Amino acid sequence: MPDRPEAARRLAQQVLRHTGARVAALAAVSTTATAAGLVLPALLGHTLDLLLARAPATRWIACCAGVVLLLTVLDACAGYVTGTADAHATAWLRRRVTGHVLSLGPRAAARFGAGDLVARLVGSAAQAGTAPGALAALLAALAGPVGGVVALALLDPWLAAVFLAGAPVLALLLRAVARDTSSCAADYQRVQGRIAAALAEAVGGHRTIRAAGAEDRETARILAPLPELSGAGHRMWRVQGRAAARAVTVAPLLNLGVLAVAGLLLARHRLSVGEVLAASRYAALATGVGVLVGQLAALARARAAAGRLAEVRAEQAPGHGTRRLPPGPGRLELRGVTARRGGRTVLDGIDLVVPGGTTLAVVGRSGTGKSLLAEVAGRLADPEAGEVLLDGVPLTDLTHDALRGAVACAFERPALLGTTIEDTIAFGLTAPSPAEVRSAARLAHADDFVRRLPDGYATRRTDAPRSGGETQRLGLARAFAHGGRLLILDDALSSLDTVTEHRIAASLLAPGTGRTRLLIAHRTTTAARADAVAWLDGGRVRAVGAHRELWRDAEYRAVFGDEGTERAEATEGAEVTGWEPGVAAQATAEGAGTEARGR
Repeated sequence: MPDRPEAARRLAQQVLRHTGARVAALAAVSTTATAAGLVLPALLGHTLDLLLARAPATRWIACCAGVVLLLTVLDACAGYVTGTADAHATAWLRRRVTGHVLSLGPRAAARFGAGDLVARLVGSAAQAGTAPGALAALLAALAGPVGGVVALALLDPWLAAVFLAGAPVLALLLRAVARDTSSCAADYQRVQGRIAAALAEAVGGHRTIRAAGAEDRETARILAPLPELSGAGHRMWRVQGRAAARAVTVAPLLNLGVLAVAGLLLARHRLSVGEVLAASRYAALATGVGVLVGQLAALARARAAAGRLAEVRAEQAPGHGTRRLPPGPGRLELRGVTARRGGRTVLDGIDLVVPGGTTLAVVGRSGTGKSLLAEVAGRLADPEAGEVLLDGVPLTDLTHDALRGAVACAFERPALLGTTIEDTIAFGLTAPSPAEVRSAARLAHADDFVRRLPDGYATRRTDAPRSGGETQRLGLARAFAHGGRLLILDDALSSLDTVTEHRIAASLLAPGTGRTRLLIAHRTTTAARADAVAWLDGGRVRAVGAHRELWRDAEYRAVFGDEGTERAEATEGAEVTGWEPGVAAQATAEGAGTEARGR
């Protein structure tokens, strides 16, 4: 993996290639303006000599006015082209980095934090997007001093020699500005990212913060890095302030030196009065360190921002193969899967097979890797070792479209995207029909409450108040509408009431549905309905079997907490009555549904 400066340089090169036409136009406009600025002192000097000699100078005065007007027009054009180049570069960076973040999946937020990612995509991208314009402006700004020195040499070589005697001091000054500003800007943006990350955490947990009465404490925590941010900002301005102070010291001395030599040459009749005027203007252009300091500082800030974006881009995104799935029932197989989170091994050598068209419930205590196993099975994350196969084809060998077309997922806390409720259910589908959307909603038992919304399925998502259970049902409807041969439910029924859970599970897990289903289960009723249960313990598969068989193990029952204890006690009575936990749960749900309908 390349280091940060190298990665930032490569990213900057890509931005330059993307905005090449606009940068070339900006460079042409800026160079033309610089050339006009170099011509103007010579015209003014010649015009002054004509006026002093009482010769006709109307045409030269008009030329001077024309050059001034041209400089005004070119300055306006440079501002417009700079704005468009910066906007296009920023948009390109945001598209590329956002796409990369989405391709990384959960790793991106785990590596950088959601708030820091937002800060990079918003602030750093905007700052890095100014790099093409800053580079073109810097080249034009460099052309001014170089052209001024050449013009001085054309007037008299001694004038250029005096200026060049102090040029090394200016070069060292500019080099120090570029180095120190880049370091300060990187520190400033890094602290900004920490504040943004803390703010994002607080926004996500605002109910917890309010319930605990910890608003003031959280505010203090979020703003704790402000002194460090202030320090980095002050260091950056001190660097530029010192550079400006040194420039103010060095530049006038060089100007005085050039003017002194020009006065001597005037006294010896080697220069005219107009040429002395031109020499003074060229000396000012040659010592234009203030412009160079500003452009170098802007370029250094853009480079630091590009480095922060390059860090995100340096994270390796999962690749996709070229194969497509053969016809098959959806047999899922995990071979020797090992996966880590935060340096800790969560899944350790998992071997698991889910026959096509069957349902496997995955149970285990908190932290045993159930959700990570679901991510790996749907290739939302890649394992560090081992492989996952669907109908005999490794998921890594599948094309992106083949993979996402075969696997549908629903989550405990689904993120609902789209403009309307219909868009939300159809999210990810290429050409969904209204009939397919409504059929999926009915299967998820979401159709009734959606139709009660003001505009039904056309209701804007942001205008549709929802409970946690209704949000889960919309997430389930989205997964059902997706189709495919493998359905992964990561605790996607946890917020549903018992009646609704039973109804959805009954239709979802009915024989002959054709799909292979992998369920992350926390309730005994869900595990009891599955064809088989995989019991995770300590990152390994402790046992695979029917829920009824595993229920005899007290440690298995303990996985379900109080619910397992209560059902274990009830099971002891079932030995006399013939009552069975799974059947009783189903009967209870059906009775509750009857009672609800009776009401």
